[in-house]
Amino acid sequence: MHLLLRLLAAAVSGFITYASYEPLGWWVAGVLGVGLLYACLVPWGRRVQLWAGALIAFVHSVILYLLLLPWVGEFVGAVPYVALSIACAIYALLTGVGGVWIARWRYGFLAFPFFYVAVEFLRSSMPFGGFSWVRLAWGQVNGPLVNLSVWGGPALVTLAAVLVGAGLTGLYYRRTRVIAAGAVIAPLILGLIAGIGVNRPDATVGSVDVAAIQGNVPRMGLDTHTQERAVLRNHARVTEELAASGAEPDLVFWPENSSDVNPLTNEEAGAIVDEAVQAIDAPVMVGTITGAEDGTYNTMQVFDPVTGPGEDHHKRFLVPFGEWMPYRDFFRNFSELVDYAGNFVPGDGNGVVDMGGLPVGVATCYEVAYDPAYRTAVLDGAQILTTPTNNATFGFTDQTYQQLAMSRFRAIETDRAVVVAATSGTSAIVHPDGTVTQDTNLFEPAVLQETLPLRDSVTFAVRHGEKVQLALIIIGLFLVLAAWWTNRRRSLRSE
Repeated sequence: MHLLLRLLAAAVSGFITYASYEPLGWWVAGVLGVGLLYACLVPWGRRVQLWAGALIAFVHSVILYLLLLPWVGEFVGAVPYVALSIACAIYALLTGVGGVWIARWRYGFLAFPFFYVAVEFLRSSMPFGGFSWVRLAWGQVNGPLVNLSVWGGPALVTLAAVLVGAGLTGLYYRRTRVIAAGAVIAPLILGLIAGIGVNRPDATVGSVDVAAIQGNVPRMGLDTHTQERAVLRNHARVTEELAASGAEPDLVFWPENSSDVNPLTNEEAGAIVDEAVQAIDAPVMVGTITGAEDGTYNTMQVFDPVTGPGEDHHKRFLVPFGEWMPYRDFFRNFSELVDYAGNFVPGDGNGVVDMGGLPVGVATCYEVAYDPAYRTAVLDGAQILTTPTNNATFGFTDQTYQQLAMSRFRAIETDRAVVVAATSGTSAIVHPDGTVTQDTNLFEPAVLQETLPLRDSVTFAVRHGEKVQLALIIIGLFLVLAAWWTNRRRSLRSE
């Protein structure tokens, strides 16, 4: 009976944790949810077996991901969406087994967060580049813990959230109450203190007037770009309307896939882009698809009103089973849906393009979930960032709001303003403190224009975030091995 209650509590913990992600964005829910997960692994008068711990963590995670990821199956059905949710939840088996060992320690609530970060890193890294979309840190963008991102990125924020949650469990025991109180309070206080240094005006080296163009798509679904040049004409028209209004932005950002025909090779498409660029009389970043030797690139191409085509960014972090298909012939035996996947190849640039003499950092759509994307760009001089994205294939789901939360997180982490340009929404203007000053509705043409700061600061996370994450992982692995060893010795002594 006790296992059934733990499993029920684990399911509830997954549901609570889900509420921390956008569009709900209740950051404290992430803390409470993962804290309840840890409480389910603690031996409350009866030891939790390893297999039971694995099952508890799996139930927590599968409920969380089933609630978080329905957008995956919006136009391809439930099978891929459920399969991805289960695949992500499988990693939680490790969290459960290691968590059981750790929870048998009196002060296990101090060790569990480090091991949680280690498993999260594994899920976010492999196979096929992993799936970083489900990191716990993204649900903290509205709370004080997000400010710790300037020191350690998502890994440190995840650690802090789990520490606060697990620390609440330690408050139950009188012998651990003082230290547990410190585990709960310290990260919150440090987050508030770190927030004082977020958005440093002293690092501002200028300003730039930007415009994000949301041209909309002819229809939702996987075939949004089968009406040749329709999406391109939409974005060109909205840009020309902006020019006719008398606006004079310095930089203009179109979304990913905003030109459904390559304007570099198609004469008619090139003429449409050129007319829009000449009308607005400013550098325009256009999303399109360009050729590569062994596939195609998902490309953001700069067009200048004077010099024409300029620098480009080829998307480096691609969506597995979406933009490229591993083992296509094998998986085709199970579903014909694999043929919807693209044949893109990753670029190898630094994520920085020159727009009118200004270095702009680019992370296209899915790339915003990956730490190196914006960190590399900032280290190579980017003074403002942009997340061009195409979310039309996910309809009116929560996907676009979850992604916007990541752009807000990266703005705080890197101390940079971020321009989010989406084909169908939500486009947004994000300031370096993560504040959204303008955003759009879904599936309607729109323009966002605002003057944003240019920054030359380099946060500790940008420079050393990878090392911080590695240190947390090493500590987590050491602690779980130590927990395994101490539990093994106890078992031998009892025998």
